[in-house]
Amino acid sequence: MTSHKEDAELKNTLKTARGQIDGILKMIDDERYCIDISKQIFAVQSLLKKANMKILRDHMNSCVLSAVNDGTAEEKIAEIIYILEKYIDRT
Repeated sequence: MTSHKEDAELKNTLKTARGQIDGILKMIDDERYCIDISKQIFAVQSLLKKANMKILRDHMNSCVLSAVNDGTAEEKIAEIIYILEKYIDRT
């Protein structure tokens, strides 16, 4: 389980990403330079990656660890593998 402090940090990271997305939409409306918009999109992707890694780390340290202790880890491990295969950029 995560602590309340870690939950707050995760929420703050996601709120920051949301704020940056709002800023990107404004940049598009203001017809800002494409490269500047692209840089902001990369910044949001970085924040989302950070948040996702935190979620996956917590999942492995709680749900997967509990499943290992209960002898039911195969399904949890399969979920992690599915996420990695489907969503990790393989270019």
